[in-house]
Amino acid sequence: MDGTKARPGLGRVVVGVDGSPSARKAVMWAAAEAALRGSTLCLVHATDTDAPGPFLSREEITGTRRAGRELLDRTAQEITARHPGLTVVEELTEGPAPDRLRRAAALSGTIVVGHRGLGGFSSLLLGSVGLEVAAAATTPVVVVRGDTEAAEGRVVLTAVRDEADVGCARAAAREAALRGVPLRLLHIWGLGLSVGSRAMVRGGEEAAREHVRPLSSILDRVREEFPDLTVQADGQKSHSVAGALVEATHDAGLVVAGGRRSPGYLGPTLGRITLGLLQHAHCPVELVPRQGPGHGTTS
Repeated sequence: MDGTKARPGLGRVVVGVDGSPSARKAVMWAAAEAALRGSTLCLVHATDTDAPGPFLSREEITGTRRAGRELLDRTAQEITARHPGLTVVEELTEGPAPDRLRRAAALSGTIVVGHRGLGGFSSLLLGSVGLEVAAAATTPVVVVRGDTEAAEGRVVLTAVRDEADVGCARAAAREAALRGVPLRLLHIWGLGLSVGSRAMVRGGEEAAREHVRPLSSILDRVREEFPDLTVQADGQKSHSVAGALVEATHDAGLVVAGGRRSPGYLGPTLGRITLGLLQHAHCPVELVPRQGPGHGTTS
């Protein structure tokens, strides 16, 4: 479906183009997302020819830029053929890809990258450019993974830990509403030593109630804001929170999770669970950064 009017609160979709199969899949996903939103799709190819490194002759730089322009033009033509009502803009830049993608997204856009790149100047390899984009972005970032065609029509999944994740749940609800699919709120907590005695069992039951309480609160708030959306909430315990969440992505078309730790945290920008999703999820992963109360998660 091609939209002609942008939905409120949803900015342009920005996607990196480098010619790799992974990036092409990301481009097609981004085009469909922009069409659903009724927003603009921005194709970005970063040659990075002005970066310090091996000397390039003027002819080599010119050839690299020409190849980048041709790649953008071909990609835009293919997208327009699939989504004739979609506005597509092209940006050929010479700086580092992460910086140019963030600039193109500005304050309200969504950045989309492939899971693997070609390497070299225009790489979007997760763990280098893609990981840097995800870790440093102040707007949502989608890493396209899995079989995106098979994922169409499946639920949107979001992981929530506490009430600080209400912003993440709202973002997931908007995506589910756009797609016309249910939203699944999932809260997973690690198994403790709550076995072996009645006291421990009673303690485990009380802990479960404590874990489910914020989930119920977020569920109520999402249902109030999105009354026409089918929403289900599940709480479960597991020996591996990250493993259980990755397993749940088998049945999802998109998983939405908090992409950054809380402000002021001095450790790695992306948490262990977030990294696990980026590396192993079976569907695209949308990371919603924490920008204050109610945005993202500290998982």
